[in-house]
Parts: sequence; C-alpha cells; structure tokens
Amino acid sequence: MKKLLHIIASPRGEDSRTLKVSRVFLDNFRKRYPACNIEELKLFEEKLQPLTVKIVSGKYVLLGGGDLAGELKAAWNNVEIYIKQFLSADAYLVSTPMWNFGIPYKLKHYIDIIVQPKYLFRYTSTGAVEGLAKNKKMIVVTSRGGDYSPGSPSASYDFQMPYLRAIFGMCGITDITFVNAQPMDTGKDTAEKAITKAKEEARRAADSF
Repeated sequence: MKKLLHIIASPRGEDSRTLKVSRVFLDNFRKRYPACNIEELKLFEEKLQPLTVKIVSGKYVLLGGGDLAGELKAAWNNVEIYIKQFLSADAYLVSTPMWNFGIPYKLKHYIDIIVQPKYLFRYTSTGAVEGLAKNKKMIVVTSRGGDYSPGSPSASYDFQMPYLRAIFGMCGITDITFVNAQPMDTGKDTAEKAITKAKEEARRAADSF
C-alpha cells in the first residue's frame, strides 16, 4: 500500500472527538505500513470548487458519452484536481461526525465534486452502473451524539452509514469498515466509554486493514 488519503470532515481540529479515534487507527496503521504516504485533506480548510453552471453542464456531456472541450474543459480543471487526488490513493480514512442524522455539508460538497461519470463510475451497455475506483479499501470513523446502532430506538435515523456505503459502493469501493463512537452526548462517563470502545475497534481495524 503506497498511499492513504485521510479525508477530514470535522471543523473542530484538536477538539474533534472523531479525530481522537482516527489517530489511534493511524498510529497502528503506520506501524503496519511504515512506507505508506498518508495525505490529509481537511475539508473545512479547503476552498472547494463551487458546482457552477459550466461544471454541471460538463457533467451532462459526460453522462451522454461525450468528452469535455473548450470552456467546459477549463471549468473542470479544479474538479479534476480533487478527482485525481482521490483516485491516486490505495485506501481511505474518512473522519466525519454525524450531523443531523447524516454527514457534514463539506463532505457532501466534496462527494458531489469527485463522484463524476467517466472518472469514478460509468454506465455499461446494459444501463448498469460500474464503479471505476475498484480494489481500494476504506475505513470510516464517526462520532454520533446518540446511539444509532442496529436495534437501538434511533437506528432508523442513521442516514450516514447507509449513504456512505451506497455512494462509495457505486464507485467500486465495497470494502468499507465503520468505527462509530456513540453515544457521545448522553453524559461524560458514557462518552468516555464510547470513545474507549471505538479506539479499540480502530486498533483492530488497523491491524487487519
């Protein structure tokens, strides 16, 4: 494994509970893959490319099987930078809190930039979707205010894990591990126990990554 891209979707920096768990994964990961390049992408510090009319128009050209040229091609330069960075990685660590049952808007914006036809997926002659980011691994570390684990009263409100599995699975990344620190907002002792449990899961995930 040559490169791991760490996609950080928390604006809280050192105070991030999500990153406390991710750091444990990274510590063990570095021991397993000492020569692997770990690249960080801090989404809340990035000036992500707005999805302008020209960029959206270019997407429809690609969906129709055409190639970008002229002004549309130029408009896609910044989009392609993020796509190339994403595809250059062998594996991914996504660190994201749960916001309003889903993902932070910066992570959604990033996904809307990189998930493009002819780059991360294509339609086959039968109309099926084929992912183009195959043979890659992903671990997603989350922190959640409540308990959204299967069987819990709030399980049906978890739109974070199903969405990330679906969107990256469509792109060909099906080997996805989730480490969820939860619940974090129902008391200090409960939160500390949840972080400790998630850290241990992160250690094990790194050992088998």
